Amino acid sequence: MVLSSQMGLTDEAIDINVLERRLLSGSVSNNYSEADEGPVLYSASFGEMEDNYVKYQTAQWILYSLLLILAWGIGALMLLYIPVRRFVLRADFRSRKLYMTPDAIVFEVSRPVVFPCFGLLKKEKHMLLASIEDVIVEQGYLQSFFGIYSVRIYNAGIRRPGNDDVQIQGVSDPRAFRKAVLMRLSSTRSDGSSKKISLNEDSHMTGSGPSCALMPPLGDLILQKLDEIGNLIKRVQALIEKKPQAAELGD
Repeated sequence: MVLSSQMGLTDEAIDINVLERRLLSGSVSNNYSEADEGPVLYSASFGEMEDNYVKYQTAQWILYSLLLILAWGIGALMLLYIPVRRFVLRADFRSRKLYMTPDAIVFEVSRPVVFPCFGLLKKEKHMLLASIEDVIVEQGYLQSFFGIYSVRIYNAGIRRPGNDDVQIQGVSDPRAFRKAVLMRLSSTRSDGSSKKISLNEDSHMTGSGPSCALMPPLGDLILQKLDEIGNLIKRVQALIEKKPQAAELGD
């Protein structure tokens, strides 16, 4: 027994040491693996809309540049920045990942800095399905010229568009993604409601036991009623006996 306990302690120490070495060496990734998040139920695609997305963003950038040229003249520098802007947009768009797990919607993107030589900005957004209220597919006036759609995910509770709601542009088939999310939401909520109903039924069943136990048996009830009837008969007899005595006193 002593040897087995010592072996267990040494195994735990070895596991802890291995984990510490991995953490110190940076081999443990901060990204969520499939074992942590669960299997991927649906994965949205972006590749088909890359050219349209870049053209849409470039047209929007040119419009802003022309307005700023008329205002302060800064738009001229923005027009010169267009080639770098297009490179940043393509790198951003190609790194996008949007998928749904049994419990959450995950959006990952590696966005280059304004000047790509300074590195990347990595962003990973996890939205729990339990907090999602609705998924909306939108298309603005300028987006319609390039066939671009936006998927907006609304969170339940207090809406703060800058923080809680998530808008993703360039999904190839946004309606299929919305349908998959809503089907998953309906199935999880129906499962939750059925569990609540079963819990309520169990509570009613368990609650009926003590109430029945507090009720006295039928034989005791009959004896109690008979005692009450006997006491009532004795009172009536006492009243009947008092009446003749009162009549004799009156004579």
